[in-house]
Amino acid sequence: MRDVAIVSFAQAPNRRRELRNEVEILMPVVQEAVARSGIERPFDFTCSGSSDFLQGQPFAFVIALDAAGAWPPIPESHVEMDGAWALYEAWVKIQSGQAETALVYAFGKSSPGDLPEVLATQLDPYVLAPLWPDAVSLAALQARAWMEKTGATARDLAAIAVRSRRDAKSNPNATVSGDAEIEKLLAAPAIADPLRAHDCPPVCDGAAAIVLAAGERARKACARPAWIRGIDHRIEPHSLGARDLSVSVSTQLAGEKAGAGRGAVDVAELHAPFTHQEAILREALGLGEGVRVNPSGGALCANPMMTAGLIRIGEAASRIMDGSARRAVAHATSGPCLQQNLVCVLEGA
Repeated sequence: MRDVAIVSFAQAPNRRRELRNEVEILMPVVQEAVARSGIERPFDFTCSGSSDFLQGQPFAFVIALDAAGAWPPIPESHVEMDGAWALYEAWVKIQSGQAETALVYAFGKSSPGDLPEVLATQLDPYVLAPLWPDAVSLAALQARAWMEKTGATARDLAAIAVRSRRDAKSNPNATVSGDAEIEKLLAAPAIADPLRAHDCPPVCDGAAAIVLAAGERARKACARPAWIRGIDHRIEPHSLGARDLSVSVSTQLAGEKAGAGRGAVDVAELHAPFTHQEAILREALGLGEGVRVNPSGGALCANPMMTAGLIRIGEAASRIMDGSARRAVAHATSGPCLQQNLVCVLEGA
């Protein structure tokens, strides 16, 4: 396997209602990531992640090429997924020897539309989608299944939210941050029992970009590259009734294939949009109490659709590159109730 590393990462502030359009959000982020990498354009490969549903028009990702720079012509690809899967495609491209450098970016602007209705369109079109269940209600079913299995309480979920918001105070790009009291959070009414507002992610707009490089190109571009030592993604049945919602088998398998358990983990950035999902993912990846989880605040504090997973990888890589962590695990998810999951293992040397 070729040595491939993340050499730079940049993201936009994750705002509840961003007035700029997608290209305007993305352009400074791409420019920052490229400048930090020290690698001159053109890149050998460019790959993006986004969703036409969020923009409300077909082939909307083509517009974003204005931010990436498509002239002179560039080898380019797009995934209708979170940007973490675009990074996976770019990694495969470099592994195949068809590229030495790659630019990966993702963007999502959820605020103009009704996000729960948009997410309902990804469900089984015959049984679930006609009922228009929103993402929070589906997550509540998962939370209830997990709580009944483990004996966890609403207080346990609130504790996760409190820690996440506290950690996000040091993240200038977070949508939600600050000190919170468990009792005050629990006094709020349930949105979809047992979930309250603090258990759910904020709806926000954002973008992120990462630059990958192989071998010596990475070493020349970055003093301490974040080497991708393993990466894998797995998917579970489309039907929610065909799987146990209290566990994440696909995350466990992806983690095993990526090698998450082959060494001590300092930091884990888990794409857990709901409080209970962090606990499910911790168990699936075998993360002990000594692992610092979501020091950025995680998706509970900033969850731009199609971008939050790539941000998790970027946040984990940033802690490798700045020397505050030696080994990190990053996770991304897509679909309802942790349906599809990607795990990326990063090391500093």
